[in-house]
Amino acid sequence: MIETYIPIFIMIGCAVAFGVFMGKANEIFGPRRPSDEKQSTYESGMEPVRTARERFSVKYYLIAMLFIIFDIEIVFMYPWAVTYKQLGVQGFVAMFVFIFILLIGFYYIWRKGALEWD
Repeated sequence: MIETYIPIFIMIGCAVAFGVFMGKANEIFGPRRPSDEKQSTYESGMEPVRTARERFSVKYYLIAMLFIIFDIEIVFMYPWAVTYKQLGVQGFVAMFVFIFILLIGFYYIWRKGALEWD
């Protein structure tokens, strides 16, 4: 039974060895010309304004979670779109109800002010 996994272990070992080899080759043969410009913090081409250890607002995480929730729900529409013709009217009604529930949720968070950035 274990002999069926030997090719996988060999492939994993080769991948790890190649990664280590390339990392060490970069350290040995790569150029080392540090300068103040290269050592400075890069922030979208602009000088950094604040420290990197600043606290984020809870609103940032709330909007991120809402985006992920609605994004995942929209992904559920793809299989429906692929099999739309086979599902017929019943599938259309089910997706209409699904979209309606999503819109109710979107309206709720909109009215609660969760999408407002202060």
